[in-house]
Amino acid sequence: MSTETSTPANTDRVFIFDTTLRDGEQSPGATMTLEEKLQVAEALDEMGVDIIEAGFPIASNGDFEAVTAVAKQVKNAVVAGLARAIPADIARAGEAVRHARRGRIHTFVSTSPIHLAHQMKKTEEQVLEIISTTVAQARNLIDNVEWSAMDATRTPLDFLCRCVELAIRGGATTINLPDTVGYAVPEEHELMFRSVIERVPGADAVIFSAHCHNDLGLAVANSLAAVRGGARQIECTINGLGERAGNAALEEIVMVLKTRGDAMPYHSSIDSTHLSRASRIVSAAANFPVQYNKAIVGKNAFAHESGIHQDGMLKNAQTYEIMTPASVGIKKTTLVMGKHSGRAAFKDKLLELGYDLGDNAFQEAFVRFKDLADRKKHIYDADLIALVDDEVGSVGDRVRLVEMEVVSKIGGTHRCDLTLSIDGQNVTAGYDGTGSVDAIFNAIKTAIGQQPHLVLYAVDGVTGGTDAQASANVRLEMNGRIVSGNAAEPDTLVASARAYLNAYNRLLIDRGAAAQGAMAG
Repeated sequence: MSTETSTPANTDRVFIFDTTLRDGEQSPGATMTLEEKLQVAEALDEMGVDIIEAGFPIASNGDFEAVTAVAKQVKNAVVAGLARAIPADIARAGEAVRHARRGRIHTFVSTSPIHLAHQMKKTEEQVLEIISTTVAQARNLIDNVEWSAMDATRTPLDFLCRCVELAIRGGATTINLPDTVGYAVPEEHELMFRSVIERVPGADAVIFSAHCHNDLGLAVANSLAAVRGGARQIECTINGLGERAGNAALEEIVMVLKTRGDAMPYHSSIDSTHLSRASRIVSAAANFPVQYNKAIVGKNAFAHESGIHQDGMLKNAQTYEIMTPASVGIKKTTLVMGKHSGRAAFKDKLLELGYDLGDNAFQEAFVRFKDLADRKKHIYDADLIALVDDEVGSVGDRVRLVEMEVVSKIGGTHRCDLTLSIDGQNVTAGYDGTGSVDAIFNAIKTAIGQQPHLVLYAVDGVTGGTDAQASANVRLEMNGRIVSGNAAEPDTLVASARAYLNAYNRLLIDRGAAAQGAMAG
């Protein structure tokens, strides 16, 4: 028997049993290829998982081959194969894990009245006989045997204790009392483990395990309650992957133990700096995206947008973060720029991007940033760079866009009506063009009373998505001088108009004096 996974329950170490490759893969649509399973297994082994449940060998030839391959590859963890309490299942699991440096057969049988009546169609006495026979068979094949009472949390305590006692007598070294349907609440879950351990002879010589599903969102809480009740193994999955609402999330279990040692004085062998990487590997292999607000490994787990939170983070990260990003393998905290961001965070982000603006320029840039954030969901660094460059380039502009309305019709007229502020006075003009941009540029020409030649017009998306800022570039030539202007806006037409005006204002600067017709109209 492996002493590393048979420590009595009176220690403070919690063994981490990962079932991502078995229970996790049972999520509809989460099937992995052999190569993907080996990649996941390698990541789990490297991060220090104690037991890897590699699959259900009897389920298919592919599952058998996968468990066999994982068993051959894994260097440190115990490799387990799942088996129903059926002789053929147990034999198949034993064959698959025999290649492992340390193998385990994990066999299970239903124990709750509803399962016995409707699924197994067996009496309690028949189930007890099955337990005696199949656990003994597994133990004859391997010295590391885990036995599970499926639907334990809906099983009468007296019968559950009889089942556990027989499994221990048969040679089981780990006893799993799963909350198969996510029915339990923490207090009763803790009491169940405590009661079974106190009542069953030999319970102090084996490891008790918790396997909790998340149907009521309590999988992690129930798993930790089980530890308080005497369990010293937790069965979980990366990203909480699993049937229905999933399993207890490994990363959450690990970080609770790491972060709240005062309330949960237990520890695991997991290197938590591997958590983020493991999450990405499993997400890609199973083709299951991780929700943004997922604890520990979600995109927003270490991201802050609220101005109050960002200000606190800039002063002391512990004001709003109870663990460091580095502790789970994330490079750094992200201060997300959005409509809730304050001046402190905006200034810090600009400094990070290389901009140290004076007070007036900063205030103008901040106003434009807030206006952009009201119109655009995601503000990226490229958005801020475009915004500030545009703002800096527009300081001292003599001609500014005040209002603009564009009407476009397929096969019809394209009309632009706009108002410009020219040296502080508003000038209105309109134009019918062959297209929207043609109408805009000609309306501007009409308002300013000049006819600069358009050398170049180009538009690119600053970032991805339908709400991406459009970066417009305009090159104008007049009286032998060529200048470029640019602008970035979520609205392509507004960006085009502002880029044209940006270039025209540069023409005015280059000429050293106001254009003679700048006030025309």
